[in-house]
Amino acid sequence: MPVITLTSDWGTKDHYLASVKGMILKQMPDAHIIDISHHIPPHNLTQAAFVIKNSYKDFPPGTIHIIGISTEESEAMPHTAVLAEGQFFIGCDNGIFSLIFDEPPEKIVEIDVIQDSEFFTFSSRDRFVRAAVMLAKGDDISKLGNPRDKLSEKIMFAPVVEKDVIKGIAIYVDNYENVITNISREKFREVGKNRKFSIIIRGEEIKKIYDSYSDVPVGEILALFGCHGFMEIAMNNGTASSLLGLGADDPVRVEFYD
Repeated sequence: MPVITLTSDWGTKDHYLASVKGMILKQMPDAHIIDISHHIPPHNLTQAAFVIKNSYKDFPPGTIHIIGISTEESEAMPHTAVLAEGQFFIGCDNGIFSLIFDEPPEKIVEIDVIQDSEFFTFSSRDRFVRAAVMLAKGDDISKLGNPRDKLSEKIMFAPVVEKDVIKGIAIYVDNYENVITNISREKFREVGKNRKFSIIIRGEEIKKIYDSYSDVPVGEILALFGCHGFMEIAMNNGTASSLLGLGADDPVRVEFYD
């Protein structure tokens, strides 16, 4: 049974999600459709990439991922299909692919598939679905269009290291209002060298990394490294983002000392 995932900024209020699912099922009734997320902030490539990057590796080989974020095509940002780590990704090459993959993909193809509508505002339904169904039926990715050498690049903000300080930012707030930063566990260990530290956010200081949310009393702020490998600011049974006024792109600072 082919697996096709959907990630978008459509939400669930309007007809967009239902239309895409209906079009998939019309062309492939046995398709297994998985919703990754439809609550990405509109046109937010960074948050969409974070969600996809942290979920696609859990899907089986051959899975096809449709990415419905800022899909308007241009000469600089063509509709594109990518083969990476045995899975397929279909979307607009607006920089999102470069944020998802750590290594160059195996194949990149500029999609040249005639869409199923004379309108050009809903590419996810009218072109991406058709390309996804072709792949799900076993067509080689090369049949979707012409090969490309590289993807458009969009660079995610990396933490800055200045002597004994890591200057990072919040990159994502999850449904529990846990705030995920761009400071990886590897970078924290590399700079910290097992020294004492202070994590400074919105005037608050955290001086310990915990293993789980329940390691502190209910309502207390904590820092930990989540399953994604990045530092997370959270609250046991609470909403850290609202309480601290901390959201995406806000600064997070780590100071190490002896």
